[in-house]
Amino acid sequence: MTRIAIRPCSFRHSEMLRQGGVHPVLARLYAARGLTDARELSSDLASLIAPAGLLHIGAAAVFLADAIGAGKKMVIVADYDCDGATACAVALRGLRAMGATVDFIVPNRFEYGYGLTPEIVALTAREKSPDIIITVDNGIASIDGVLEANRRGIEVVVTDHHLPGDALPAARVIVNPNQPECGFPSKHLAGVGVVFYVLLALRAELRRRGVFDAASQPKLDSLLDLVALGTVADVVKLDPNNRILVAQGIKRMRAGRMHAGVAALFRVAGREARSASPFDLGFALGPRLNAAGRLDDMSLGIECLVTDDEGRAWAIAQQLNEINLKRREIEADMQDTALLQLDAYEPADSSTITVFDAGWHQGVIGIVASRLKEKYFRPTITFAPGADGFIKGSGRSIPGFHLRDALDLVSKRAPSLIDKFGGHAMAAGLTLRADAFEAFSAAFEEVGKAWLSTAQLERVIETDGPLEDAYYTTAFIALMDGEVWGQGFAPPVFCDEFRVVSQRILKERHLKLLLERNGQRFDAIWFGHTAAVGERARVAFRLDANEYNGVTKVQLLVEHAEPA
Repeated sequence: MTRIAIRPCSFRHSEMLRQGGVHPVLARLYAARGLTDARELSSDLASLIAPAGLLHIGAAAVFLADAIGAGKKMVIVADYDCDGATACAVALRGLRAMGATVDFIVPNRFEYGYGLTPEIVALTAREKSPDIIITVDNGIASIDGVLEANRRGIEVVVTDHHLPGDALPAARVIVNPNQPECGFPSKHLAGVGVVFYVLLALRAELRRRGVFDAASQPKLDSLLDLVALGTVADVVKLDPNNRILVAQGIKRMRAGRMHAGVAALFRVAGREARSASPFDLGFALGPRLNAAGRLDDMSLGIECLVTDDEGRAWAIAQQLNEINLKRREIEADMQDTALLQLDAYEPADSSTITVFDAGWHQGVIGIVASRLKEKYFRPTITFAPGADGFIKGSGRSIPGFHLRDALDLVSKRAPSLIDKFGGHAMAAGLTLRADAFEAFSAAFEEVGKAWLSTAQLERVIETDGPLEDAYYTTAFIALMDGEVWGQGFAPPVFCDEFRVVSQRILKERHLKLLLERNGQRFDAIWFGHTAAVGERARVAFRLDANEYNGVTKVQLLVEHAEPA
């Protein structure tokens, strides 16, 4: 079931914002998203929270500055998703600009699993013989890996944003806004954001030592296109601090000041960098980078972001595009298999979904879990075969069901069931013995039944209510496009009653509508939906400026419609 709801909005807060000079509709949108102070809307770099608030960041800066001074060799160990790839590229570019000798290694997810494992440490020692390992977007759970590095005389700096377990690794320094005792106000930095902060602190330390002055220091703001891409693609909450990082990165992209690889990804995805939006980063660029880590080897994605050679960047972007097409094919097949399995039992009767297929590809199970969660609106975990009789699961959740905590509860109730697990509230990964799948499914469903009410299993489309007639304009759309919307700062969705003048099916997949209210007529499209709507409908929609034959008109993108 899906229903349309209107977001509550404090009239007092929206009035305060309006009196502070904010556009009346935007004032209402911001207030409904919990914003109370117009200063939180600043996208100036000067408004970023200072690095000093991150626990141990000063120690990390001193340690890295000493290491650069002593000519020590550093190797970055990255995660294999878009956040990991951008974090790796930011670390490489930033550290090199500050005089460090630095290289990188990306674990192949199928051979080594996630994080800094003892095997990765051995591989890194063998291939790169570093003095120092720096983890980006991983490492907070790598207790054994850090011990192995210490045993080999390699010092480890952990930079991560994932939630820590009960114990922390014995690293030389850990910078993670989510570690105990860290008072950093924004807990939502992505892995790439954490690394960017470490570089800011390191540069300040090198300035103090007289290595640079304000004029000669490396310009770290040139890395913000990468920071924005990783932040949006990792679907972290866009709190005011993350919105600054993303807004600054997008501003650079729109001005054409971006790295060769980012420009090549825009081009291969058929998107215009001069009108770059968070949507482009999350749905066009991010998936093409992620595909490399899912099916192949993320080194390709990192090389795309690290090269300054435009020809090389374009060649890699095309390769990434090919891998992404293959990923889509595999995903479509897997989804068909999953839907066949789920037809056998009715997901409506259960609070959770768990599916396994022996023919599935473990690099793509996370996306399939995501699609099934969208379709059935249930916490979903999909499993594929791993090594040595184990299966690997990737889960996606719905609001109000903390996935990592749920797995923690299952493992506390049945300690031998899960081999290992980790993750966040909305996404998590785990490994089981193949013969434990049925028992795990039952235990997971038990937690689902206990934690989720019927109302929580109903999909609610949150809207911002009606939009005044005067704002169905391309000028108002341009104003909204100037803001950074995304995870935790939802893009505006309006709802109103319309008369349905006409409707037809487009390309067998989409519903094309002509809607009318108060004498105004609008073209509308409901993607991926073909069932007809009645002659009066309550419609939840986003505004879109649709350019056709050189003419730009307002069209409505339908999110949901119900009889009025």
